[in-house]
Amino acid sequence: MTSRETITGHTAGEIADSVRMLLERGSLRADDALPPVRTLAEQLGVNRNTVVAAYRLLAQAGIVVARGRGGTRIADVAPIASEGMASDTVLRDVGSGNPDPTRIPDPASVLARVAGSPVLYGAPVIDSGLASWAREWFAADASVADEDVHLTVTGGAVDAVERLLAQALTRDDAVALEDPCFLASIHTVRLAGYRAVPVAVDAEGMTVAGLRSALEAGARAVVITPRAQNPTGSSLSQERAAALRTVLADHPYVLVIEDDHFSLLSTQPYRSVIGEGHERWARVRSVSKFLGPDMCLAVTASDATTAERLALRLGSGTTWVSHLLQRLTHALATDEAAASTIAEAREHYADRNAAFAADLTRAGLPCSPGDGLSLWVEVPGTGRAVADALMRRGWLARTGDEFRLSSDEPSRHLRLTVHDLDDDDAALLVRDLAAASSLPPRKV
Repeated sequence: MTSRETITGHTAGEIADSVRMLLERGSLRADDALPPVRTLAEQLGVNRNTVVAAYRLLAQAGIVVARGRGGTRIADVAPIASEGMASDTVLRDVGSGNPDPTRIPDPASVLARVAGSPVLYGAPVIDSGLASWAREWFAADASVADEDVHLTVTGGAVDAVERLLAQALTRDDAVALEDPCFLASIHTVRLAGYRAVPVAVDAEGMTVAGLRSALEAGARAVVITPRAQNPTGSSLSQERAAALRTVLADHPYVLVIEDDHFSLLSTQPYRSVIGEGHERWARVRSVSKFLGPDMCLAVTASDATTAERLALRLGSGTTWVSHLLQRLTHALATDEAAASTIAEAREHYADRNAAFAADLTRAGLPCSPGDGLSLWVEVPGTGRAVADALMRRGWLARTGDEFRLSSDEPSRHLRLTVHDLDDDDAALLVRDLAAASSLPPRKV
């Protein structure tokens, strides 16, 4: 900043607005350091607490980040990574996280069954057929009495989680998130201005010590994936789920959101962390993995208060989910041919991931297949270095850095989506991974 382009103001709001103006004019750029609190307070003739409050407003808006001894700096506004296929690339994409389109049930066979009387304003938000099926779907894994379960339908799991957090939190509230974490959850928390509190994940899911620490740090909500955690593929063991329930028992009004995104495709049992008597909870199940990403629908089972608040933004005529889509979901979910396709897909994903993990292990890169659409592969050195080496061999992989909340050190992982590779391409990728990791060649 030049001498004429300095931060001005006498209130926290005025100081924050001044920083925003300098940023918009290009006088401040990403990673520029703002003056220390004491220095700026002296320059402006204000109390130090006023500057602290101004910097807090800017941090809540995502404009600045506090870096300890590195001071308060303008945040890097580079786009956050998102799920899906990479566009405009000649590389073979093994980082997409997509289901196999050939293993998604064809809706054509049931489309004629979903036509019915038009739905008008004032109709129930959730279609009766879908509600009946969903209630049975949730009942098998219920940890609370059926009469205490209330259903809400949203435009997908991400939509559900965003609305659930919005009805319970305000800006700067702390949210416990798995680390590494699903990309959409990172987006949701950051863009809403909540504080993400990272909770480590191991082979048995969210760690007990990590959850306890997050709650002690004031987390008002917890987002957890009971099985097929993305990106690690881990699922809660029975012992881990019980231990997490014990921790949460002392915090009955903390909102617990269980995101069961893989649901019907999972090979693992559903183990809930929602204990009997927990007051604020929600269990979200999307259909996008087994019926396709274009089927933007999820059903949430929750306590009455959460359901009531969630439904406020889902009234007829505002943001309801199309009843045609609901009826199509119900028709496919109860169709024998579609059920067979889903079962075959579940077996396919598990078998292909297990075979690839075994080949990697034989090549000198120990790997556990976990559950889900992708594999979480630990590599020597950094994931970025191995991914760069893979690019030179024609592959596009995702590094673990994209999924990290705490990034003091570079990730040593890659997330690979390999279930659609044939045997020859899978063997080639294993060899290229070994070479990119500077491992001596082995027979795969």
